[in-house]
Amino acid sequence: MNDVDELKKFVVVHARGQRIPRYRELLDRISHDGEGPGSWTGEWCRAAAELEERGRHLDACRHYAMARFPFADGPARQAAIAAGVTALDHWRFSAGLDIHRLDLPIGDGRVRCWASGLSAAEPRPLLLIMGGIVTVKEQWAPLLAQIDRLGMAGIVTELPGVGENTLRYDAGSHRMLSQLLDAVSDVADVSQTYAMNLSFSGHLALRCALEDRRIRGVITTGAPISEFFTDRDWHARLPRVTTDTLAHLTWTDPADLAESMRDWALTADQLAALDIPVCYVASSQDEIIPAGDPALLARHVRDLRLIEHDDVHGSPGHVVETRLWTVLSLFRIRRISNLQSATFGLLWRAAKARRALTGSRA
Repeated sequence: MNDVDELKKFVVVHARGQRIPRYRELLDRISHDGEGPGSWTGEWCRAAAELEERGRHLDACRHYAMARFPFADGPARQAAIAAGVTALDHWRFSAGLDIHRLDLPIGDGRVRCWASGLSAAEPRPLLLIMGGIVTVKEQWAPLLAQIDRLGMAGIVTELPGVGENTLRYDAGSHRMLSQLLDAVSDVADVSQTYAMNLSFSGHLALRCALEDRRIRGVITTGAPISEFFTDRDWHARLPRVTTDTLAHLTWTDPADLAESMRDWALTADQLAALDIPVCYVASSQDEIIPAGDPALLARHVRDLRLIEHDDVHGSPGHVVETRLWTVLSLFRIRRISNLQSATFGLLWRAAKARRALTGSRA
C-alpha cells in the first residue's frame, strides 16, 4: 500500500500539467490507499464518474489517470486505467478528432498507442511522445489534436510496464522505440523522428538515438542519465513512490533495484557521440534526479539546450513555462521559423518575465 502523503506530494505536477482545477480540494478528501470513500482511487474515480455523467469525457480521463497513479498495484487502479482509455475514446469520437488507436505487437508483448496524421500517401515527420514511469499515454494523447498544425504525424505511447504496455522495463527497453518506428515506417517519415520523451523515457530515447539514426532530436525533462543509476547513496534516499514504481515495472525486488540498474547509466563517451540536438529541463531541487546528471550532459553533449527551474522534480511550479519551452524547442531543433514559432517564443518569454517580476507560479 502506498504512502498517501507521498502520493499527494508527487501527483501535484501531474495534476497541474493536466489542468485539473481544485485538485487540492480532492486531495484533502483522501485519507488512505485502500478502497471506497476516502481512498486514493475511490475519490479520484468518483470525481471522474461525475464528470462523465456531465459529458466532460476529457476531464474524466484526466481524473482516471490520477486514480491509477503511481502504478496499477491491484484491481482498483487497473480499472481506472481501463476507464481512462474509454473516456478518451468517448472524447475523441464526440469531438470528431483524427486520433485513433494503434496496437503493436513488439517483442513478447503489446505496445498500445494513440496516433494521428499517419498516412501512406503523404508520410510526415514523426513526433513520438512518451511520459515517465508514472504517466499513462492518455495524459498526453490530447496533444495529438494539434499535431496537424505542426505538419507532423504523432504517436503517444508508454514506457514498458506503464498503463497498457505489457513489456518489462529493462536494459534493452530502448529498442522498443526502434521496433515502433519499424512498425509505422510505411505511414510516417520515420527518418525524421523527434522524441518528446519526458523523465525516464528521455533516458530511453537517448539510448535509442545512439543506435538508431532515425531519431533526429530529443526533448526531455528530468531524465536520469548516469549518477541516478550508479550512486548507491542517492538510491537509498529516493522517494518510496519512485523505488516501488521502478521495482514494479522492472519485475525486481526493491532491495535489488539499485544493483539491477547500474548498467543502464550513459557514459561520457556515449553522450559525446550523440550528434543530434538534445533539449533538457532540469530542476535544481530535484529529489529524484541528481544534479550530476544534467551537469554531465552539459559537459559532454555537443548540441545541448538546457534550462533549470528552481523547483522540485517535474517543476510543478513551472508547468506553463516548461510546456511552452518544450514546444518552442521542437520548432528550433527542426529549424522552423514561422508565425507559430514566433508566437511560442513570445509566450515563453512573457511567462519568464512575469515570474521575474512577480514571482507568481506559472
